[in-house]
Amino acid sequence: MEDVPVIRMRPKGRAREQRMLIPSESMVVDALRSAPAGQLSDLAEIRRALAAKHGADACCPVTVQRHLAHISEEGSAPFWRVVDPERPFARRMTGGPDRIRAKLAGEG
Repeated sequence: MEDVPVIRMRPKGRAREQRMLIPSESMVVDALRSAPAGQLSDLAEIRRALAAKHGADACCPVTVQRHLAHISEEGSAPFWRVVDPERPFARRMTGGPDRIRAKLAGEG
């Protein structure tokens, strides 16, 4: 069963608004599972795809990062496919950059 998307309006610029998807963890898990194995996918592209799928203009990057940190603790989805081990955010993942590199290498 798919989650009901939460979309909030937020200001963008002076006179515009933007529809921001606040994804559930299961939405992020599904996106991770669809990322190609053994290679690093662009996290921004994953967020754009989630937003487009649910009719939003953007997907909340903070919520996605929180879900990724939690997913890395549980091991419930291949988070290493979208977290660049060279970026500071990788240190927030359980096992850090070394685990990400090992997982990517193991899939390749």
